[in-house]
Amino acid sequence: MNKPEKFEPNRLTAQDMDDEVLSTYPTDAFLSKDYLQAEKTLLWPKVWQMVERETDLPNPGDWMTYDVAEESIVVLRKDDGTLRAFHNVCPHRGRQLVSVPDMLPRKVHDVRGNNRKNFICGFHGWTFDTDGNNTYILDPQDWQNKLTPEMTCLSEVQVDTWGGYIYINMDPDCVPLKEWMGRAGEILDHFELEKMRYKWRQWAIYDCNWKTAIEAFLEPYHVAGTHTQLLAYGDYYALSKQYGLHSVSSYDTREEKFQMSESAGTTRAGKGDDARVSTYELIKENYETINYAASTETLVNAASRLVDELPETATPTEIIAHWIKSAKADDAARGVIWPEVPPEIKKESGLAWGLFPNQNILHGETFALCYRVRPYGDDPNKCIFESYALERFPEGEEPETEWVYADPTGENWGSVLAQDFSNMQFVQKGMKSSGFRGPLPNPHQEQKVINLHRNLANFMEGCGAPTKLGI
Repeated sequence: MNKPEKFEPNRLTAQDMDDEVLSTYPTDAFLSKDYLQAEKTLLWPKVWQMVERETDLPNPGDWMTYDVAEESIVVLRKDDGTLRAFHNVCPHRGRQLVSVPDMLPRKVHDVRGNNRKNFICGFHGWTFDTDGNNTYILDPQDWQNKLTPEMTCLSEVQVDTWGGYIYINMDPDCVPLKEWMGRAGEILDHFELEKMRYKWRQWAIYDCNWKTAIEAFLEPYHVAGTHTQLLAYGDYYALSKQYGLHSVSSYDTREEKFQMSESAGTTRAGKGDDARVSTYELIKENYETINYAASTETLVNAASRLVDELPETATPTEIIAHWIKSAKADDAARGVIWPEVPPEIKKESGLAWGLFPNQNILHGETFALCYRVRPYGDDPNKCIFESYALERFPEGEEPETEWVYADPTGENWGSVLAQDFSNMQFVQKGMKSSGFRGPLPNPHQEQKVINLHRNLANFMEGCGAPTKLGI
């Protein structure tokens, strides 16, 4: 699946992570221009990475570009409904087939269109069909008729789908996407992400490395220090666990009375003497301050009725069960049918998944709050940051959305995300300090962060590998 881990003295293994061994790792992955350059050959061309949702290319002839590092890919829907993907470059002199402007000055997220029948290079008119075959060359005789189809076709890219997402991999020898997703994909399949639709989607160019950005959303350990207003409504003690390439975080509980399969995720009881009230306050605060994501209006409204529909003697387990049953019935009445997720899967699924290398999905039966990050140009101190909300909607009632460039402010993103932004830039700056001795990640609550670097090192020829901390 990923490259075998080389045995090196003191290098952190998967078993070490399961044992929660203390570790650290160098800062090259965040700060080094050489590391960023190496990513362009060792990482991005070798991994499965999400491009867009399938609903963005619904019809034959629909197409779009996807850029990462210095690679540009064109993905299109063929007449038979299948997807094809090619490097966005003419094999003649290297001109991009589709002109993709720099993202920041014009705030262009991607280039897309429909009714595509072929690709014509704007330089010399070389033409290619939607299978990537060359169909026209001006004056082919000038090459003494020695040009072959293999020399003149487009360079194909692997493409597949999972969970309603389109994925590409530039490596012709890559493992299948299903194998890449592994147990993480099997668990998340129960939540039927493919039946969700965009509620909103926003992006920005941000002043930190892409790994600094995604790490800000990989663990809830930062809630107590960053999102202090949330502590009035719930406890945010957490755990995390590696699943090979991928990893999951969950809310952990210190009190036995709150232990239940649902307590690992977002639909959980609030703290306080009256869990009917605190559960509503917790979900309402999260929903309204995370840009109306990480829950749904249905769940918030159902929680608001708990104090009227249940006695004061109701236990947290009874409150959660009633709340979920009530919200599920409310949704069914408006044409939104929940997937049946077994309790053991619900518990294992936790709160949010870090999908290697650059996705994070906080999920529920009827919603998902997601993040993706990518490098921006040749600057290790900048990244393309994207966040979007998915939700189940009644048939035909999903909103029309597009990618919106949004400066990283509370007004644009909600107060919780703005608080996360307030850390990212200064983590990037702080790691450059000569007084910084290296990260000390929490082995119980921040294992997703450690696992990111363990897997990165497997692709990056060992560079940046986490090592056991000698304490």
